[in-house]
Amino acid sequence: MTRDPAGRQPRPVGTVTRGTTAPRRLRRVDAWIAANLGDRLRVAADPLVVDLGFGAAPVTTTELLAGLSSTVGQRLRVIGLDIDPARVALATEVAADPPRLDFGTGGFELAGVRPVVVRAMNVLRQYDEAAVGPAWATMTAALAPGGVLVEGTCDETGRLATWVAVDARGPRSLTLSAALPALGSPATLAQRLPKALIHRNVPGERVHDLIEALDRGWRGAAPYAALGPRQRWWHTIAALRDAAWPVVGGPGRWHRGEVTLRWSAVAPGP
Repeated sequence: MTRDPAGRQPRPVGTVTRGTTAPRRLRRVDAWIAANLGDRLRVAADPLVVDLGFGAAPVTTTELLAGLSSTVGQRLRVIGLDIDPARVALATEVAADPPRLDFGTGGFELAGVRPVVVRAMNVLRQYDEAAVGPAWATMTAALAPGGVLVEGTCDETGRLATWVAVDARGPRSLTLSAALPALGSPATLAQRLPKALIHRNVPGERVHDLIEALDRGWRGAAPYAALGPRQRWWHTIAALRDAAWPVVGGPGRWHRGEVTLRWSAVAPGP
């Protein structure tokens, strides 16, 4: 871990949260990171990823390393950071394998390391909305040049997940992802919107318009349900794109129950 000239780690920024976790809970965001940020990690001089707020057990941190290694290669390094020293001690005892996998005490300041990617899932959901902007700014200021913060929320099993990609310029995109066989309606994704948006799902806000457009498209695509939920979702997102929503990426990701839009489409109003 990087320390200041006096040999001290930066003081952790943040508060201890519940720390609940489960195997494969973050599989959706991990697949998106591999597909969208894998090239950035491959060409980095130091392909370092931070898993911020890994929680009571390091299972999703070890899964992150395993999942990205096949894309990035053996130079990949992952550091799990948590603000609770007891969690860090347990993770170090049962899972550390330096230099590829290590753990440390840290918060939004990222403990002085300079990662290319930060995954911070289910951390800010336990904060006030007003804390989101400063937390994003603190984390992105600590990134390596060209680095990306991936921050969001998922349900307890990882079947519903949403996240924002943030870089030094600010938020760039919002991604919604769902296990399609279990999806009754895209409107259920509203329950897992990132903290920056979850309280904005009200009339007059862009994210509310997005959820309504998704639900409308889902209903309109009902005839395709006979071909399976993936076909229904594909036609839902095609209708969203045709309605001039700024969808990023093509159908290859849609079949995974995923859609990414430019942040400008959902940015909260003043």
